[in-house]
Amino acid sequence: MSIDEQKKRQRTRARAERRDARHAADGAAQRLKDNFLAAMKEMNFPAPGAVIAGYLAIGGEIDAEPLLRRLHGLGYVCALPVVTKPGAPLVFRRWRPGMELENGSHGTRQPGSDAEEVTPEVVLCPLLAFDKDGYRLGQGGGYYDRTLGALRAIKRVTAVGLAFEAQRMETTPRDGYDQQLDRIVTEQGAFRTGRAA
Repeated sequence: MSIDEQKKRQRTRARAERRDARHAADGAAQRLKDNFLAAMKEMNFPAPGAVIAGYLAIGGEIDAEPLLRRLHGLGYVCALPVVTKPGAPLVFRRWRPGMELENGSHGTRQPGSDAEEVTPEVVLCPLLAFDKDGYRLGQGGGYYDRTLGALRAIKRVTAVGLAFEAQRMETTPRDGYDQQLDRIVTEQGAFRTGRAA
């Protein structure tokens, strides 16, 4: 079975498991936020003023908005991803709590074209599944892998996967295009991966 076929099969299973986890994990977003904040020092998190790219949850993803709101309150510049064209890396536009958003690709909500485009030091990544080595299974479009590859080619960027603990797998199918996460944060804790320095 090819890697693409393995990924397709794993995605089907992972979507069902994530949906079940979302219904079972009451208060998960708050616990994830608390775990993330408690781990910031250990993660060598940049100082306030740094750009943090997050996301607004769709399709059963763990809710990152409480964490983004808190990071904004601590003085970080927060941003959301924007798909400019298929096959291109994501761009990130500055986000503030309460700002008006527009519809984006794949059911997302995003800042409008008048919002400032920024380059993140930290990227918070949604996912379908993850493993102990820090590899993630995404939706299949390759946007985060392309984006992390492009960012890492020009600067140091920390990629943090946000997930329900139930999304952990023994191993995820991977190929040479898959970008490794530096950390994983779930409602149960914050974890280093094989990539973390």
